[in-house]
Amino acid sequence: MAEGILRDMIRTQGLDWSTDSAGTGNYHVGEQPDRRAMKTMTARGIDITDLRARHLRTSDFEEFDLLLAMDASNLQNMRAIAPTPEHAKKARLVMDFAPDHALREVPDPYFGGDDGFVDVYDMLTIACANVLKNGGR
Repeated sequence: MAEGILRDMIRTQGLDWSTDSAGTGNYHVGEQPDRRAMKTMTARGIDITDLRARHLRTSDFEEFDLLLAMDASNLQNMRAIAPTPEHAKKARLVMDFAPDHALREVPDPYFGGDDGFVDVYDMLTIACANVLKNGGR
């Protein structure tokens, strides 16, 4: 969902930024986002049906300036595969960009209902807007 939100904001603002999303686990590789995530995004005019799950690569730390983690566990896993300590600094919690939000980590809505995906969308929208506002820093 975060990639879809960022892509939409980047397109709307006419920025020349690239995005990609990946997981620290290798399950779901090649699969589309959860149907509830796609439904939530489609209801807000954002199409993420083209996204496919992939595993985070060491080369992502070379290719991208910022890598956003949804929670502390994934942040730790991301930093562990970074090729250098300097590269590891590129990985941050997405909610660091929403300091006024009560939650510091994005909850995984997978085992809940549709409302969880709406809540995650709302959180990510705040954080992603601030990523753009801060120039990705």
